Amino acid sequence: MSKHFQQFSPTSSTFCLFWFSRCSRSDLSLALEDCMAALDLFLRNDFEEAQARLRCRTKDSMYHALTYATILEMQAMMTFDPQHILAAGNTMKEAQAICQRHRKKSSFSKSFTEEELHAEVCYAECLLQRAALTFLQDENMISFIKGGIKVRNSYQTYKELHTVLQSAGYSHGDNHGHFEGGVKLGVGAFNLMISMLPTRTLKLLEFVGFSGNKEFGLQQLQEGSAESTFRSFLCNMLLLCYHTFMSFILGTGEGDVEDAEKLLQPYLKKYPKGSIFLFFAGRIEEIKGNLDAAIKRFEECCEAQQQWKQFHHMCYWELMWCFTYKRHWKMAYFYADLLSKENSWSKATYAYMKAAYLSMLTKDDCLTFGESALTLFRQVPALKQKIAGKSLPTEKFAIRKARRYLAENPIPLPAPPLEMMYIWNGYTVIGKHKDLTEGMLKTLDEAQAKLDSSPRTEFSIDDQCLLSLLKGLCLKHLGHQEEAEHYFTLVLCNETQIKYDHYLVPNALLEHGLLCLEQGRKDEAIKLLEAAKQNYKNYSMESRTHFRIQAALHKAKGTGENGVHVPSSP
Repeated sequence: MSKHFQQFSPTSSTFCLFWFSRCSRSDLSLALEDCMAALDLFLRNDFEEAQARLRCRTKDSMYHALTYATILEMQAMMTFDPQHILAAGNTMKEAQAICQRHRKKSSFSKSFTEEELHAEVCYAECLLQRAALTFLQDENMISFIKGGIKVRNSYQTYKELHTVLQSAGYSHGDNHGHFEGGVKLGVGAFNLMISMLPTRTLKLLEFVGFSGNKEFGLQQLQEGSAESTFRSFLCNMLLLCYHTFMSFILGTGEGDVEDAEKLLQPYLKKYPKGSIFLFFAGRIEEIKGNLDAAIKRFEECCEAQQQWKQFHHMCYWELMWCFTYKRHWKMAYFYADLLSKENSWSKATYAYMKAAYLSMLTKDDCLTFGESALTLFRQVPALKQKIAGKSLPTEKFAIRKARRYLAENPIPLPAPPLEMMYIWNGYTVIGKHKDLTEGMLKTLDEAQAKLDSSPRTEFSIDDQCLLSLLKGLCLKHLGHQEEAEHYFTLVLCNETQIKYDHYLVPNALLEHGLLCLEQGRKDEAIKLLEAAKQNYKNYSMESRTHFRIQAALHKAKGTGENGVHVPSSP
């Protein structure tokens, strides 16, 4: 960060007076300085003070309006609360209107004042962040494309500004670094995001002039993060999210952990109690498979501040998974229960996870919790909710799985936490440690023995295929590749007999393809991945599977992008 972060930091009641005593006009340099000071407060966990400092100038300063709206959007992304999403969307729309007032009035003139250039980049950022809120609500990207005017305008503006930066006639203003950082943020975000999209979605975007280059996107964000500018922090956050979340949930689980650690270290040093940085420190330890260290970091994050409980909820979610990987079902239940009481992202998913963990315990153990797995599973469908008219994919999955328990004589799911763990790509985490993988395989063997000793039902083949997929994954990570391949093939052999869990077949093809890729059987891998992509539709978590297939195909074909490879342009 920059020296501006050490500037005057008065109490919230004096913010507005302080500003107007320094400058009665909207001065770009002072606005940026003030917003960076507010951002510094935010990173030190002084969330209310940061917002108060910004609030009094959101009606006339584009940077104050944008920074304030960005904080609200971060809050919405942490909570998934419909009210927070709505508030963030409306505030970002208001910020966009402020930026519009400062934009160049005449389209005939080719020259921009410094303020007009900053207005352009702030306007594009508002559009991009508004579009990001739609993706938050619906992973399949269709709603993202439906907001096409916003996305296209933002994309085109960033492309034009990137051209301006590279043109011979561009002269550096006093705040050039902040402007350039804004362009790098937008160009980097678009390239990275578009490069990850499944082909069918991308074709729609390419039709209207979009293309994405992953390496170029990462490079732009890396450069933006390295400078001490207003957008350094956002560039850094995007990179950390990509390496620790997006590449796992929407990819093959191969984020660059070393890069993530390098990005985090200077911030963690400057803000040792900063909740955001403690959270990412925990996530990095988690994906390395260092679960005890991860748990410690998430607990530190919760202790660091009490103002924004949202940070606690993010930690509870990760702690729930850490204890799942360790097969500590009671502790995993404890955090799922906390989330169900305190967080409104998806009550149905939380109830399902609670039931899933209780289903792994004995009846006597369950008595201590005062709840039964059966009762909780039966509650799941009634807890369905819609965020901005959209149902969450994870919630839909949980509801479909819980329907088995609505019958008078329900047939239990074989290993529900282990199945949901696959949906969140958790096997790439436990695969880093032999003991964790062996432990999970033991649990799957126990589930298999239970299934074999039970009477056959309409769910038997589905359950067998699920256990085969998960056992194949564990065996792959343990280096038993032939056995793993046998189990993936077993799912495909039973394809016609699967009644409900049709998602298992394309995912078995995906995992089989990744296994072939590891063995250097590239042509075979591509064939399997293309089959998974082309031959199946309308199954659970389809969009997430398509993201992963696309990432695997990129890896197989050795490409870093979906669009035309043009490293020198966005």
